[in-house]
Amino acid sequence: MKALLFTCMLVPWLVAASARRFDQHSQLIPGSLPGMELNGYFGDHLKLRRARRALPLADEPDDSPIQGGGDASDLPTCLLCVCLTGSVYCEEVSPDMTSVPTLPKETAYLYARFNKIKKIAAKDFADTVTLKRIDLTGNMISEIEDGAFSKLTLLEELSLSENQLVKLPMLPAKLTSFNANHNQLKTKGVKANAFKKMTKLANLFLADNQLEAVPSIPDSVRILHLQNNNITEVSINTFCRSNDTYYLRLNLSEVRLDANPVVLSKNPDSFTCMKVLPSGRYR
Repeated sequence: MKALLFTCMLVPWLVAASARRFDQHSQLIPGSLPGMELNGYFGDHLKLRRARRALPLADEPDDSPIQGGGDASDLPTCLLCVCLTGSVYCEEVSPDMTSVPTLPKETAYLYARFNKIKKIAAKDFADTVTLKRIDLTGNMISEIEDGAFSKLTLLEELSLSENQLVKLPMLPAKLTSFNANHNQLKTKGVKANAFKKMTKLANLFLADNQLEAVPSIPDSVRILHLQNNNITEVSINTFCRSNDTYYLRLNLSEVRLDANPVVLSKNPDSFTCMKVLPSGRYR
């Protein structure tokens, strides 16, 4: 009898306590609703989330495929190329890249090899004065406008090899390496003093062109490649100085003149100021 009386008292107390705990918990959760309204609230919330997922977000990129027949200039540079801190890699870009891409600010290194760039305009590098290296090997460049490199005071390395150049523009004075191998350069397209003021130039590559004479070479040059041209003559003033018998070219350690028509042994005094003889034809 006592047990029955205890049970009758305990059950109502437990029910009341549970109700109080539920009410307290509901008050602790912002936006929570007691009783049967919870089902309606979460149901509406779930429907809202599903509706939001179904809507396109303005900030999300469009994953639809790019339509064919476009030009690379129509797309952002870093969508076509690999952009890392200070470096831009645009090699064999598809769709075809026919002009120099717009570069991010503070770009120091540009590699845009094996594309179909045809011309370098004066404006192409006007806003990227931080460039230290440009590699445009293997394009179709036949024209470079005057002043295209005039603002690049930090540029040290420039490669224009494997293009279609017939003449050279004015080059930055601080270049240490210049490569114009495999073009269509003739002597009249390379000014006599084109390299004269480049006092830091160490590597000069002009092989596989149509040059008839050796241009004026700065004293700083260490490696000179002129093989596979149409050079027919080398005189004492080509590398040395006829009016200065004490003049020495101590930096020049490699000169390639092989596969040219010139017979180097015809003017033996032409190399007295050098520590190495040019490679080429001597008889």
